Amino acid sequence: MVGDPNCPHCGGLGYVRADKPLGHPEFGRTVICICRKDEVAQQARRRLYAISRLDELNELTFENFEPRGRVGLPARQADSLEQAFNQAQQFAQRMDGWLLLEGGYGSGKTHLAAAIANFAVQVGLPTIFITVPDLLDSLRFTYGSTEESFEERFEEIRQAPLLILDDFGTQNATAWAQEKLFQIINHRYINRLPLIVTTNLALDQIEGRIRSRLSDPELVTQIRMLAPDYRRPTDDSANELSSLHLLRERNFASFDLREDEGLPAADSRSLKKAFDAARKFAEKPKGWLLLTGGHGSGKTHLAAAIANYAQDIGRMPLFIMVPDLLDHLRATFNPTSPVSYDQRFEEIRNAELLVLDDLGTQSATPWAREKLYQLFTHRYNAQLPTVITTADRLEDMDTRIRARMLDTRLCTIYAITAPAYTGRKKR
Repeated sequence: MVGDPNCPHCGGLGYVRADKPLGHPEFGRTVICICRKDEVAQQARRRLYAISRLDELNELTFENFEPRGRVGLPARQADSLEQAFNQAQQFAQRMDGWLLLEGGYGSGKTHLAAAIANFAVQVGLPTIFITVPDLLDSLRFTYGSTEESFEERFEEIRQAPLLILDDFGTQNATAWAQEKLFQIINHRYINRLPLIVTTNLALDQIEGRIRSRLSDPELVTQIRMLAPDYRRPTDDSANELSSLHLLRERNFASFDLREDEGLPAADSRSLKKAFDAARKFAEKPKGWLLLTGGHGSGKTHLAAAIANYAQDIGRMPLFIMVPDLLDHLRATFNPTSPVSYDQRFEEIRNAELLVLDDLGTQSATPWAREKLYQLFTHRYNAQLPTVITTADRLEDMDTRIRARMLDTRLCTIYAITAPAYTGRKKR
């Protein structure tokens, strides 16, 4: 017997005939008896839990998540963590809509997603938590399985009361994989079933049909987590890219206004205006600051002074020469690279304060122009603090980038007309 032997409904059989009138589609159909419904529900939960592999992540909870990250994290990054933590807790309480968590590796996305899953399991909500590559492998496995068909597994996943897709974007993007993912996401979109997605990709890097559904503001709460990799607290990815350590002595105190050189009045004024603007920007980074001028005129010194000021007060600037930036991106194509192109590009374009030195000295290949355009467009749309130095004339730049620099609502331009610094004083 599989049911309760004392059950007045099934007498221990575990099933009964549906109580429906003659002619009803379910008349005479065998259904699970009420005495077994709890057992069947528990079996379903155990099955979903096994698919999810949540037993490997059961220590990831809200209680052991640090809402503001590790000590010393810059305010902007700590704020993004706290916002994600609060949104995750709110989602866990209502289990409604979709939650999209974006961020780099180790930023805390998986911890928060697993915390929601563990909370859901505790309150009895059947949940599937699965990385996207594992999901696809799970579906492929059913083709050779005698225990469960593809249709059963596919339906189980797309109909799960709560589905959490971790590491979206790391899967092998075959046509079959893209189609299965779209079918799952589209089904949940149409039926408004709760969904959580974590990804280290930006939305514009995700397949168009899926991106469209993840962009619906009426359904999706989108959170970007800006924290660096928590697992590498002593390895700051920005420092790995930055050349600021070579320019530590370049600060506002060491900047020479060259008052003893006898510069023409117009040149002296341009230098003083750029210096004052750089100090003001350093104290309150907002918008873009573009410093133009010849080589040796002081542009790099002022840009480095801004970055050093930010670093000294606990912010995380990224100071990088544009040719070096492109080299770092190219290096990710090497099979031995420890970081992916997507991760590296995200680190650069979402830097808390980005200082791009020597724009225009890079090789103007179509690839380089496109990467720079993507970088500038992202920071333009997000209005992220950015400092740019260039020895080129604006009219010689990529027209798409120049258009953003000429937007006076965001960018302020200071042209240093002083000649290259020689150190010679006026006699």
